[in-house]
Amino acid sequence: MKIGFAVPALGDVAPAVGRVAEFAREAERAGAASLWVGDRNFAAVNPKVGAGGRGNTIPVEYWTAADPFVALAVAAAATERVRLGTHVLIAPLYPPVQLARSLTTLDLVSGGRLIPGFGVGWSPEEYEAAGLDFHQRGARLDELLDVLDLLWTENPVEYHGKHLELPLQHAPLKPAQQPHPPIHLGGSAPASLERIGRRASGWLPLAMVPVFVNVDLLLAERAAIDTAARAAGRDPAEIDTVLRVNVVAGTPTTQVVDTIHTVADRTGIDHFLIDSMSLPTVDATLDLVTEVMKLVNQG
Repeated sequence: MKIGFAVPALGDVAPAVGRVAEFAREAERAGAASLWVGDRNFAAVNPKVGAGGRGNTIPVEYWTAADPFVALAVAAAATERVRLGTHVLIAPLYPPVQLARSLTTLDLVSGGRLIPGFGVGWSPEEYEAAGLDFHQRGARLDELLDVLDLLWTENPVEYHGKHLELPLQHAPLKPAQQPHPPIHLGGSAPASLERIGRRASGWLPLAMVPVFVNVDLLLAERAAIDTAARAAGRDPAEIDTVLRVNVVAGTPTTQVVDTIHTVADRTGIDHFLIDSMSLPTVDATLDLVTEVMKLVNQG
């Protein structure tokens, strides 16, 4: 079983982002398999849509966010073994050439340890601030995946789509992983699950301990992904899964680990990201890392 952790870059610990290197070293020493960053550009004061696309409120944990690329680069420089992922970047918000450059650099700096994870987000205001149409975010992601594939595998490159435009350009900088880093996608809507099955290297679902752990839903969504993969001529077994486990404040660590074991036994998922944005300090988060890894290793 592989256990990963979110580095201190979101929520109350974001102002302590200067401790990312320390956190990354300690997590790797404790046996973590991966380290991850999330992504929020900002939290609207009066949001049209709430967190996760539900309601009209955004939790305080999403109000503060350090730069995910910088945080992951620091973690890369401080470690040697752990995989380094984004769960998730709101990818359609980023200019494709700049996104490709940042991700390629991260993969090179880390020696080929990057797992780029993308989602389309749920905040209309974030898209409005970027001058983009929120309702076209799925179509924009499809074109972005096409562009990244070109930038990572060809030189020179050009692309002419409905939403994205790349003039013919030199593109010699390529990632360490060939043909490119394994793009993982989040999402649970039918269109998102179909896209994952059709073209992603991995799926990034979500659970929240103890308030939202729906194994039956995970199995149904994975079945939809597998169906889409077979329809596209792909082997579903080649599509990885990394389950993000958000931990509600006050939840006993034993309950978190027991939940992981239960989900693993029922679904076959073997890679979990523990995210404890609710914890107030980096020290408390490091304590959680130590406790989780000790319990997991005890079986």
